[in-house]
Amino acid sequence: MPYPIVNSIISWFLKKRKHQMELFLKYPNDVQQELLFKLLQTAEFTEIGKKHEFTTIKSYKEFTAKVHIQLYESIEPLIERARKGEQNIFWPTPIKWFAKSSGTTNAKSKFIPVSEEALDDCHFKAGKDMLCLYFNNNPDSQLFVGKGLRLGGSSAVYEDNNSFFGDLSAIIIENLPFWADYSSAPKQETALMSEWESKIEAIINETIEEDITSLVGVPSWMLVLLNKVLERTGKNNILEVWPNLEVYFHGGVNFNPYREQFKKIIPKKEFKYYETYNASEGFFAIQDVNDSFDLLLMLDYGIFYEFIPMNKFDGENSVAIPLAQVKLNVNYALVITTNGGLWRYLIGDTVKFTSLKPHRIRITGRTKHFINVFGEELIIENVENALKQACLKTASEVSEYTVAPIFMNGNKSGGHEWIIEFRKHPECINYFTEILDNALKAINSDYEAKRYNNLTLAMPKINVAKEGLFYNWLKQHGKLGGQHKVPRLSNSRKHLEEILQLELVK
Repeated sequence: MPYPIVNSIISWFLKKRKHQMELFLKYPNDVQQELLFKLLQTAEFTEIGKKHEFTTIKSYKEFTAKVHIQLYESIEPLIERARKGEQNIFWPTPIKWFAKSSGTTNAKSKFIPVSEEALDDCHFKAGKDMLCLYFNNNPDSQLFVGKGLRLGGSSAVYEDNNSFFGDLSAIIIENLPFWADYSSAPKQETALMSEWESKIEAIINETIEEDITSLVGVPSWMLVLLNKVLERTGKNNILEVWPNLEVYFHGGVNFNPYREQFKKIIPKKEFKYYETYNASEGFFAIQDVNDSFDLLLMLDYGIFYEFIPMNKFDGENSVAIPLAQVKLNVNYALVITTNGGLWRYLIGDTVKFTSLKPHRIRITGRTKHFINVFGEELIIENVENALKQACLKTASEVSEYTVAPIFMNGNKSGGHEWIIEFRKHPECINYFTEILDNALKAINSDYEAKRYNNLTLAMPKINVAKEGLFYNWLKQHGKLGGQHKVPRLSNSRKHLEEILQLELVK
């Protein structure tokens, strides 16, 4: 059982890291430049290093000339070789861990290499920094008097050719030091359970009598867990279960759709929300001020950043700029070079800078059309392929469509709401919906996970539009012809609600 003296010692230790951050806060461009050449020097005798002549690179300009921007599809053959046991391909130290995530057009899942350096100098360092920033902003915090409730994603870890792959949260939990279990709940064994319903019940059993002071996890799944805690206990809000709860560290999806729901079940005015920006490829930014919507870009995690202005975006042919050249409120695609062996990797996220001293960002979306309200990362290629399969199997044809989220409400799962205008109607819309849903599950592993037992995502809801509905909507907005298009995927319901106001087939 943690004690107040332990809380004081740990908080003092964590606060000390703030002084180390001053280096990159004062000299951001110098820190990034030095880091780039350290990465190049470390990997100069790898296969990638030899191919791109890392030993000859003496400037950022030479780096961009010799190493081209890459999407996952371009490096997938190298990653597959590494997964079969080959080493020293893109990073010199042994890589045995691969973080599995979905999102590519041609593959159901991506496998991102995770080196020991990426774990120690990026992910674990970021976890400590998250607490450091929180304690510096909240010196009276009693976080370590109680325990932190951690809720990871799909936590099964699989072995293949002496390499291991799984959700990033599973990899991190597998590699945590033994003492981490003392300050966290549930215990590691429970956190790594793979069957979600059993896992949630086990987490509730282990934590319901604990003094939980913080929450860590993705908002959509955390909301499911907290609502089940209220169901089990019969309490009106979470503070009746865990009265000393003081902060929720969240990330992974846009928090705005969940904000009011969390406020209802955690009705504490001084309760804190701290956002993080991390992914399988690395940990990038942390909220560094109470009640802020901006995230501090962390510049000393072994990640060199570049940015592509979205108005000039051209995939792998884009021209990127370094941190020294970014401007405020410009939408940039993020390019990273990492201590995990990713070289000028186009991660697919877009950000804008809200401050340059220090460098603070907001996540603005993805480089493609997408829905990622629940962590499903549904991109337009997924949807187009699934629609194609559904039409083929039901002898139907789609002329126009749009998709938007149905946000979670209390205990009700979220979902996706569609408006589809058919050129040729299916005989049974329910069968069409079932085929579409199954196709999306097969194409996108994150969508499949969120659809599991309807816990986060329910079956899609399809509205059948009358002929000409989308044409009339575009006409209303003066957007006929030219480059104007029906928005296919959106993280908000704005367009969908407007179209729903027009007449639908009953």
